[in-house]
Amino acid sequence: MTLVGYARVSSLGQSLDVQLDKLKAAGCDDKFIYQEKRSGVDTNRPELKICLDYLRKGDTLLVTRIDRLARSTTDLHRIVSELTKKGILFKVIDQPTIETVTSSGKLMFAVLAAIAEFENDIRSERQMDGIQKAKEKGVKFGRKTLITEEVKSQVQLMRSEGKLVREIMEVMGLSKASVYRALK
Repeated sequence: MTLVGYARVSSLGQSLDVQLDKLKAAGCDDKFIYQEKRSGVDTNRPELKICLDYLRKGDTLLVTRIDRLARSTTDLHRIVSELTKKGILFKVIDQPTIETVTSSGKLMFAVLAAIAEFENDIRSERQMDGIQKAKEKGVKFGRKTLITEEVKSQVQLMRSEGKLVREIMEVMGLSKASVYRALK
């Protein structure tokens, strides 16, 4: 029945001190606090993986705020579902109503997660509406093509003069794939 803490900040310039102090004040021992400086949307968070692998039935995972554990509702649900299946409890220090210890905490967690997902869906719908309106007004989306007819002609001319693809890449500032695309 160990209290295990996880602290995360998004960038190297930020400090973990406040989170670490709160986790220690909540009863976490230093040796059971996992910490890292990585974005929450980064799916490769090695310390979180080690932390989740360490947890055993009856343990409690503590975080200071819910966004320290996950940035997306899907990711949060996945992590908390895995914890629940293993018999591991989850608590959020700064948001004490979000936990999986009591039935009211579980309900609050589910409601807040559903609201967050709903807000995300609405934001996505608004974004798609905005993109559609912009397209109707003639705004182009996506990357601009580097291979204009002029560039294509220059690349083909250089190649016909015996220049190597490597040389064309250097002169034109194109990738190998772009040079070959221009030569088709």
